[in-house]
Amino acid sequence: MTSAPNAEQPRGLTTAEAQQRLGDEGLNELPSASRRGWVRILLEIVKEPMFLLLLACGTLYLILGDREEALMLLGFVGVVISITYYQEKRTQNALEALRDLSSPRALVRRDGEWIRIAGRDVARGDVMMLSEGDRVPADAVVLQCTNLHVDESLLTGESVPVRKAEWDGKSEMERPGGEDLPTVYSGTLIVSGQGVAEVRGTGLRTEIGKIGKALQTLDTEKPPLQREVANLVRDMGLAGVGMCVIVTIVFSLTHGNNPIAWQRGFLSGLAMAMGVLPEEFPVVLTIFMAMGAWRMSQNQVLTRRMPAIETLGSATVLCVDKTGTLTMNKMTVRKLAASGEYVHIPATGLPGVLPERFHELVEYSILACEADPFDPMERAILDMGQGALKGTEHLHEDWQLEREYPLSRQLLALSHAWQMHSGDGRVAAKGAPEAILDLCHMPQAQQQLIMKQVLDMANDGLRVLGVARASCDSADLPDNQHDFDFKFIGLIGLADPLRATVPAAVAQCHHAGVRVVMITGDYPGTAQSIAREIGLQHPNRIITGPELEAMSEEEVSNKIRDVSVFARMVPEQKLRLVQALKANGEIVAMTGDGVNDAPALKNAHIGIAMGERGTDVARESAAIVLLKDDFNSIVTAVRMGRRTFDNIRKAMGYILAVHVPIAGLCLIPVLLRWPLILQPVHIVFLELIIDPTCSIVFEGEPEEADIMDRPPRDPSKPTFSSRLVLTSLLQGLGILVAVLIVFGLGFYERGLTESDSRGLAFTTLIFANVALILTNRSWTHSIIHTLRTPNKSLWWVIAGALSVLAVTLYVPFASRLFKMAAQHPIDILISAAVGTSTILWFELFKALRPKALA
Repeated sequence: MTSAPNAEQPRGLTTAEAQQRLGDEGLNELPSASRRGWVRILLEIVKEPMFLLLLACGTLYLILGDREEALMLLGFVGVVISITYYQEKRTQNALEALRDLSSPRALVRRDGEWIRIAGRDVARGDVMMLSEGDRVPADAVVLQCTNLHVDESLLTGESVPVRKAEWDGKSEMERPGGEDLPTVYSGTLIVSGQGVAEVRGTGLRTEIGKIGKALQTLDTEKPPLQREVANLVRDMGLAGVGMCVIVTIVFSLTHGNNPIAWQRGFLSGLAMAMGVLPEEFPVVLTIFMAMGAWRMSQNQVLTRRMPAIETLGSATVLCVDKTGTLTMNKMTVRKLAASGEYVHIPATGLPGVLPERFHELVEYSILACEADPFDPMERAILDMGQGALKGTEHLHEDWQLEREYPLSRQLLALSHAWQMHSGDGRVAAKGAPEAILDLCHMPQAQQQLIMKQVLDMANDGLRVLGVARASCDSADLPDNQHDFDFKFIGLIGLADPLRATVPAAVAQCHHAGVRVVMITGDYPGTAQSIAREIGLQHPNRIITGPELEAMSEEEVSNKIRDVSVFARMVPEQKLRLVQALKANGEIVAMTGDGVNDAPALKNAHIGIAMGERGTDVARESAAIVLLKDDFNSIVTAVRMGRRTFDNIRKAMGYILAVHVPIAGLCLIPVLLRWPLILQPVHIVFLELIIDPTCSIVFEGEPEEADIMDRPPRDPSKPTFSSRLVLTSLLQGLGILVAVLIVFGLGFYERGLTESDSRGLAFTTLIFANVALILTNRSWTHSIIHTLRTPNKSLWWVIAGALSVLAVTLYVPFASRLFKMAAQHPIDILISAAVGTSTILWFELFKALRPKALA
């Protein structure tokens, strides 16, 4: 920026002013899709196969003159709508919460302080700080800028970034396009430089709002799990149609081959189709993914792409930045080196007066910082320096900043050219020690001596910066930093304390079979010190960025297999590291925050962007955004990703198992010429238990105790593994056999009526279903253990199922509709015992082989 340290900062708004304008003019957002109301939900339900089957069954009952049964089935339509609406509202609320969180963030000046807020809360008149990689949240005029270039292709279609100029205080907002305009526009991208701008238009008053064009986001791929579920639903749907035809034909031919028999046969076939159709699978997938993302957001982790939840459980490598993720990103100056001497500064601050020989070092390090820095290193230097030099002639609030020479990929150093009040010029430079030595053109022997000091400080875990000075003619400044005659002054060592939770989180990753790889721009000595402190594997094995650059692809692939520390890395080298890890068969999660991190984030299986300090480009390229830049948040995301996938498998295993007895009880009585056991009304009743169970009960199940003690899931293996399918089929067959035996013994051995036998069989089926829910809550622990694990939804579902069962058995109107007779208490106990016994084999299996299904 071209302002002096004491230049007046733009005032911006107060909180009260901002709230007033947001209330008057609306939030800074474009209209979103309207909430799905009753009418839209009803129209969508009409298209569902289960709804069409219910209507078909109800219509047939009306034709047959059975009005009570018809009205009961059609009444269930209202219940289905209610359940669907509840599920839709639950999912919609979760997604809206995520949308609020994912609103682009902006750095604005409120009440005289720079704060980060959601982009939707930016108001007209706000003063914004714009930096490289930011997405501009609103239309604004540029008050101050340095090398500010903006990609406006979203609005103009022109891919070449345009240069911005400072506003003259008079001109009006112009249309986008062209060089040196003093305006920036909502949705455009800061490619380089920085600036301060005042908001002139928000929401629909922006250029992007006027043309009604929303910001384009990256396309998302269809998750493998979604494809797998779609294929399974298709296959089971075809099977249901086939079995419907078989039941209709067999029933009709064996029951008189007349119109009434064909009507009854078609009704039985429809019941069969209802029993086989797994309409719960897509519901489970949608709700679990949305609720999983919402739960993660409660832990400061925003999921931008739903497939990431599925992939998180498979991650084998976490590549993380050191600064801000493993550390607090609250740097303090801990050591100064000048003329071969050192001064140590405790974490509590300078205990006394700074020796005179270090004054010049601190003086020029301040001059090489921004006047009001946001960068933690510059803030640490400024805080230390203003305290250490207070009352001396080394603080220069009256100097005028003439030009900035920014950091570049080619030279990791920056310079500020100042004009003194006498008219003379001074240049202050700071940056990576090797870059500063390059600027100073020092003899090789002297460079080696200084680099030894650098390494000594780095081995203490410090991040080291070099500082240099030069004289200049402020009226004739060169275009390149190298054209100044710099003199080396000294070194500054900064410490960034570790986050307290990191060592335990790293150990947790190791237990979970996930390798943690630390990536840093620091010296190998600094990186090694941090690696030992947090407990990384093989901390002595280090690869630097230049070493990585010099390796062949084969060398990289071989050497990175057991290396967990990468030092002196630049963002562009992250992409090569990701590609090499992927080539080795790893499932890679990569963190990043800068513009140059975007390719690596997009290429990784799971890109993780920093929400607090990250750029919008990084956030848009990532699948996960950490709202709190903390390594523990990443580990929490992995844990919750595993939990969500676990619960999806449990729910789908339950759905598969429970449809086996329903389908069997529709088919086998027809083939054996028995009385029908299940009719459409019974199946709808069962669906009212199954739907909330799979979408609410299993979704709310807490994680398994050993969830972070297992190796990562192999993504190449299908969700519906042969073991899962076989287990579910055996569970379902056990229930089917038990219910058939109960009905057969009751009807043929005890001589019970058809209604009595059906009531006995249906009661057994309900208790077996309850037992199936309980046993599938955990595939590693017994029912006794899981009963001690709270799940409020579970008990509401079970209580509701048993209550409605009691109504169907003992309320005459209901029992007549369900064609069941009231049961003797002893028969209820028998049904409960038989139903519960159907899962004993699975409980025994879990006890003998607790890890078999994990």
